[in-house]
Amino acid sequence: MALQQFVCCSSVMIILLCNDGHAQMSGVPILLAGSGSTRCSGRVEVYHNNIWGTVCDDGWGLNDAQVVCRQLNCGSALQALQMAYFGQGTGQIWLDDVVCSGSESSLTECQHRAFGSHNCVHGEDAGVICSGVPIRLAGSGSTRCSGRVEIYHNNSWGTVCDDGWDLNDAEVVCRELNCGPALEAPQFAYFGAGTGQIWLDNVTCSGNESSLTECKHSGWGTNNCGHNQDAGVICSGEKTFRY
Repeated sequence: MALQQFVCCSSVMIILLCNDGHAQMSGVPILLAGSGSTRCSGRVEVYHNNIWGTVCDDGWGLNDAQVVCRQLNCGSALQALQMAYFGQGTGQIWLDDVVCSGSESSLTECQHRAFGSHNCVHGEDAGVICSGVPIRLAGSGSTRCSGRVEIYHNNSWGTVCDDGWDLNDAEVVCRELNCGPALEAPQFAYFGAGTGQIWLDNVTCSGNESSLTECKHSGWGTNNCGHNQDAGVICSGEKTFRY
C-alpha cells in the first residue's frame, strides 16, 4: 500500500500543489519535520525526484533559515539549527553547502551542491525556528487542512473558542496554513475537544489578515468557554503525495 504524507506546501508552490494546477515548478515543496517540530520550526526537508530528503548543516546560517521561513509563510528566522536538533531524518540528503543571501524566494534558488551531492550524515541535518505564531489543525478525523484550530503561545498549545467563529475567521487560518479557501467553520468541538489552554475567544477577522493573531480577540487566555466550544476549520486545499 502506498505511503501518504501530508505536505506543508511552500509559498511558491501553492498553485501547482495545493490547487491542482499544472504550472511549471518554480521551486520544490518544503516542510519542517522531526521531534518537537511545529508548522514554523523543525528539520528542513525538501521534495525532489519523488522523495523527501534533508539538508546538510555545512555552513547553515540565519540567511538560509530566513529563506525557509519566508517560503513557509512563517515570518522571520530566529535560529538556524545544526546537528539534527529536531532529530535525524532518513533516506536522502538532498542539499549540502547551501549559501543564501536571504532574499531568495525558494531554498533551491540559493547556491548549493547538485541535488544529492554531499559529504554528510543525518547527524548533520539542518533545522530552523521561525518567528511566525505556530498554528495547527488537530483532533479526531483531522488532516493537514481540516481539524480543530490550535495555537502555540507561551510554550504551550491551546485551542480557540467558537464564540462568533465564522468563515472569515476560518479563511485566515486556511490561508495561514497554505490550505486554500475555507469551506466550513465548524463549531462545538466538531473535531473533538482539546485539552489545556483556550488561548483565544471572540475572534473577529475581516478575512484578509495574514495570521489569526492579527484579528480582534479578547486577549490571550481570556475566555468564558469550555473545550466543548473548540473551533475548527475545513479548508479546500488538502493535497497528498504518494511515493
